[in-house]
Amino acid sequence: MAELENPDVMSKLIAFLSSLLERVARSNDADHQQQKVSAFHGLARPSISIQDYLERIFKYANCSPCCFVVAYVYLDRFVQMQPSLPINSFNVHRLLITSVMLAAKFMDDMYYNNAYYAKVGGITTAEMNFLELDFLFGLGFHLNVTPATFGTYCTYLQREMLLLSSPPMPPSASPSSSTSPSSEVGRPMKMAAAPIRSRFIGEDEASHHKNQQQLAAV
Repeated sequence: MAELENPDVMSKLIAFLSSLLERVARSNDADHQQQKVSAFHGLARPSISIQDYLERIFKYANCSPCCFVVAYVYLDRFVQMQPSLPINSFNVHRLLITSVMLAAKFMDDMYYNNAYYAKVGGITTAEMNFLELDFLFGLGFHLNVTPATFGTYCTYLQREMLLLSSPPMPPSASPSSSTSPSSEVGRPMKMAAAPIRSRFIGEDEASHHKNQQQLAAV
């Protein structure tokens, strides 16, 4: 996805991922009292919006653009493997900073240390270290993202961003619900109860599309 090097494309990607996560978090907030509390949960909702937070990470992390796609893959995997920890307004920010940091470590030859990411994320270094370890165990240390998996996620993101930028069709021309495209990062994230799809979407295309349809229902 060479287009990621284009600032305009990255701006749209950040906006789309933020919107997706916002919908997922808002949907899961209704059941917040019944959900399991984890190290990623804050005592209160952060005052900074998801989009502002993601833009801050993009501005200061200086990681390659593909890291944000890989972070989306990691979030998807995490919520599928940890269904009792759905993404909500109390944990989404910590999940974001942790997933992007791990993506940078896995994808980039050079990256900042945990102390730097902690400052970017507005948490302590000790907490950043703990969140990293907790996230890794939540993923089962499955960090590898195959080219096929990466391509599948990129295709989905490109399609959804294109749909968002397209003018709305008149009701008579709108596709039926059975043919509408499934839609972070989506509800393969009810993000699960996060983004988001099958456990490893690139490895199970059918499950990926099924879970994307769930995300679209948010």
